[in-house]
Formats: sequence, C-alpha cells, structure tokens
Amino acid sequence: MKSSTSHNQTKQRAIAKYFLLSLFLSLPLFLFLLSRRPGLRRITTPAPIPTKPESAPNGLRIRPGYSSYENYIQRQLNKTLNPKLRQIWTTRDWERKIGVFSQFFQDLKRQSLLSNDTRALCIGARVGQEVEALRRIGVSDSVGIDLVPYPPLVLEGDFHNQPFRNGSFGFEFSNVFDHALFPEKFVAEIERTLKPGGVCVLHVSISKRADKYSANDLYSAEPLVRLFKGSDLVHVRKIDGFGLDTELVFRKRELI
Repeated sequence: MKSSTSHNQTKQRAIAKYFLLSLFLSLPLFLFLLSRRPGLRRITTPAPIPTKPESAPNGLRIRPGYSSYENYIQRQLNKTLNPKLRQIWTTRDWERKIGVFSQFFQDLKRQSLLSNDTRALCIGARVGQEVEALRRIGVSDSVGIDLVPYPPLVLEGDFHNQPFRNGSFGFEFSNVFDHALFPEKFVAEIERTLKPGGVCVLHVSISKRADKYSANDLYSAEPLVRLFKGSDLVHVRKIDGFGLDTELVFRKRELI
C-alpha cells in the first residue's frame, strides 16, 4: 500500500515538474506574442524624428557630423545654455534687438501682413526679444518656443515638432532656419500650425556661411521657396538682421 502511494506521489511530482518546465520554456513565446497584439505598444513620442536628415534640394546643404538626433539637440543646447551668450542676450543686446525687431514688425504691419489681433509665434526665440518686440507694438497675443524655456516670453518646444495644434497661429517668425537639421520638417510644422491665410516670415543668410552651430547652409532662396508646398511667396528682400541678409514672406493658401 505504501509502495503504491509512494509511486503515485513520485508520478505527481514528475508531472508537476514537466508542467512547470514547459511553462517556463513557453514564457518567452507568450511575451513575444503579447507584445505583438494591437493596442499594447507604448507610444513614447507623438511624432518620431528620423535619425538621419532627408535629402535636401539643390542649393540647401545639410552639414554632416551628427551621429544622432540627440547629438544634434545637445549641440544646439551648447549654444542656448551658454552662460556668456545668455547674459549678453538679456542685457547688452536686449533693447538693441527689440528695437530692430520692432522696426521689422512695424513694416509688416504697414503692409497688412501683421495686425494687433493676430496670434503670433516666434520660432527659436531663445530669450524672447522678438516676442517682446511684437508685444510692444501691440501684438499682445505673442509667444516664442525654444529648446530652453524663458518664461513668460518663451515656451519649451522643438521646431521640428511644434507643441501646438493645427492652425494655431496667424503669424510665425523665425531667424533660425539655419539651425534646422530637417528643413522639410521645419517648414512642414510652420505650415501645419499656421491658419489658412496666415503669414510666415523667415530671416536667413544666403550670401555668407552661417555660424558654427548651424545645421544647414542655404545658397539661394529657391530651395526654401520649394519647401513651402502649401504657401505662396509674398516677397523676398534684402535686410540687415544680425548677420542675416534676406527676408522671405509666405502666406498659407486658403482652404478651397
């Protein structure tokens, strides 16, 4: 009797052992199948940025040397967070730049390209001189974005993936196009967040090489014009804007 009981217990232990072993061996397959089920994958970013720049049109050169998008961001932060530069931007350069930007924006108001009731965005605004200039001339609903926020004038944001809804602004301004690693994405985000009929103004450097933190070099206005697929060119003119020599103005096409 004891022998029979002992035999049954041994058999049960063996079955349990094989069951646990098979369960352990099948666990990786189960986890793999689970990860493939729709709706269970965690989305970490709403709009992933490619790791390599797309090919650019002739006349627009992407600078080499960035091993990843994180490497590019860190290089931009090296300029934005430079304590000496930030001190200059907020002291010696503060009123001077506000004065120059105010003149640019007043001229746009005279051309009916900007008005006081326009909601405006300044892209790559750093410490917000452009935003302050807009507010001083009456465009009170103005804000900037940059990798590093500077409240209350500048919010945190990546110009390759603006943190705003479609059609949020009637006016957008930027003088940092040369810092875009992905020019097509930079322009696409402007057109996405502009209202139909909205105006975009870019100040760029064409006649000379931009600074060491720039990610691209522009050799003529044509490739930049081609990037604005949903907008019409209003005008191109020469300017003197802190090392930038050309102003391009675009108006987003109205919906049909």
